[in-house]
Amino acid sequence: MEMPVTGMLNEDGIHIDMDHLKKGEVNMAITFDGGVILGADSRTTTGAYIANRVTDKLTRVSDTIWCCRSGSAADTQAVADIVSYHLGMYATMEGEQPTVGVAAGLFQEICYANKEQLSAGIIIAGHHPSHGGSVYSIPLGGSLHRQSYAIGGSGSTYIYGYCDSYWKENMSEAEGINFVKGALREAIKWDGSSGGVIRMVVLTDKGAKRLLFLPDQGYEGPGDM
Repeated sequence: MEMPVTGMLNEDGIHIDMDHLKKGEVNMAITFDGGVILGADSRTTTGAYIANRVTDKLTRVSDTIWCCRSGSAADTQAVADIVSYHLGMYATMEGEQPTVGVAAGLFQEICYANKEQLSAGIIIAGHHPSHGGSVYSIPLGGSLHRQSYAIGGSGSTYIYGYCDSYWKENMSEAEGINFVKGALREAIKWDGSSGGVIRMVVLTDKGAKRLLFLPDQGYEGPGDM
């Protein structure tokens, strides 16, 4: 019996179903003493096919606020673009950078209003001079939760125990990086939809610092980009 073929025929002859392109993944964000850290793997899948091994799932929406995206790649990219536009307008009109709460509220309003159409899980994290570091999560359905740390994506199922065991408040930056890296390594190890490199963003009052850890180096090393 011949199976039906759907999606677009790529240059290499492989059919990619763009309507079902997902980021089977793991991502997370944590607060630490001095800011926040966001981290994610880099595997994008469509069904059982790995469409991209080095996807960047950490998205800047303002100078001091970034987000982690899980679910439909198209949905989450569109939502992040809309929020980034409105935050830029906010900064221009108010003459100051928006707080993380303002950004999270915009994400939540869009995700909840379109919950029947979107497949989007968002983690928002940032640092504000007046409020310090903060993390918000928006799971499927559009509810909004402020947390000390948040995890999302298919790989998060495998690391709840790890995070409960090793999490502690007011970690140093080095401790926070090791915590995020250890959790993502475990998720990549056990979840077939997670993989690739580990990307991180560290947000402090000094700005954003990007880190990259490679699997062929055992996810060790300085990681500076």
